[in-house]
Amino acid sequence: MTDGQTISMLDEGCWDRACAELGMRDPIMQKLIATSGKDRLQTRGEPFQTLARSIVGQQISVKAADSIWKRFLLVCPASSPEEIMTASAEMLSAAGLSRRKVEYLKDLAFHFVERKIQADQWPDMPDEEIIADLTQVRGIGRWTAEMFLIFNLMRPNVLPLDDVGLLKGISMSYFSGKDIGKKDVQEIAGKWEPWCTVATWYLWRSLTPLPVEY
Repeated sequence: MTDGQTISMLDEGCWDRACAELGMRDPIMQKLIATSGKDRLQTRGEPFQTLARSIVGQQISVKAADSIWKRFLLVCPASSPEEIMTASAEMLSAAGLSRRKVEYLKDLAFHFVERKIQADQWPDMPDEEIIADLTQVRGIGRWTAEMFLIFNLMRPNVLPLDDVGLLKGISMSYFSGKDIGKKDVQEIAGKWEPWCTVATWYLWRSLTPLPVEY
């Protein structure tokens, strides 16, 4: 499954090494790491919940997503595929979910219950294979799959080019707030590999003191 690619995740030792290497290569990143405190990326460890939270958080602020998620848990306390499949669309909508997001959550639950995706094999699969598997599900595009790689599997070298927070963080820290594009991100990120996930996390933290999580 790995085609020779080494599958790794960000444990404590890797995080320390990543911070040291990023700081040596990039003075701005060194400053961001030094001022961000001791918090680090933490995995939730439960694939379905991570994906469900990512869908809930699509195209809305972290604060709004957290509020909707809390109301969603009143309807589906275990946030399991089986609960979502049996919950009515009206109950889910009452939690603040759009009709489209309700459809996406239902389709995600169906894929898990019917084993239409390879969830049990993801820990041993390369990033791009996981993205291809996940994007079979309605509502899961590349960004959502990348959030899963970061927050569930803790893959070390994910660069979510479509992430608004990453773009804003780079704009503020590297371009004095000017508008930037994907080419600018890729140029800056060239010195971060193989630790793009860690750099992305610190740029998110530069925008808000609250840890980003899914």
